Amino acid sequence: MNCPYCSHDSTRVIESRSTDEAVRRRRECDNPECQRRFTTYEKVEMAPLLVVKKDGKREEFSREKLLRGIIRACEKRPIAVEEMDSLVDAVEREVRREFEKEVPADRIGEKAMDKLRTIDGVAYVRFASVYRQFKDVETFAQEVLGLLNHKS
Repeated sequence: MNCPYCSHDSTRVIESRSTDEAVRRRRECDNPECQRRFTTYEKVEMAPLLVVKKDGKREEFSREKLLRGIIRACEKRPIAVEEMDSLVDAVEREVRREFEKEVPADRIGEKAMDKLRTIDGVAYVRFASVYRQFKDVETFAQEVLGLLNHKS
């Protein structure tokens, strides 16, 4: 690690601390004329995961996009933001574990719906209605009946 002040090529770690997203390291320059301290952050770089859409197009997986959909489905429901956030974390973890480079979009939606089903039935139906693009009331009613049968 080069010192950002004098560009000396040797520094030492004084303190290391892990955070949720990175490792924070407090460093000191080994150059006797400098000896300044600075902080670095090390973050794990995830390989990009591509989502394969129904039409064959590919786009990079977006945790934020999935979270927005979950938040929209959970509007006016008694579900904490932390719970929605951990749901999205769980879906992303499962998808990254199961798929290395590309994941079909429907697998992400199915995993999200499975998790929503256990949290809140109304949020599940809302998410499913957008995700599955219900064309009529009968399809919507079938999904609700399926949910009721699943709970009993």
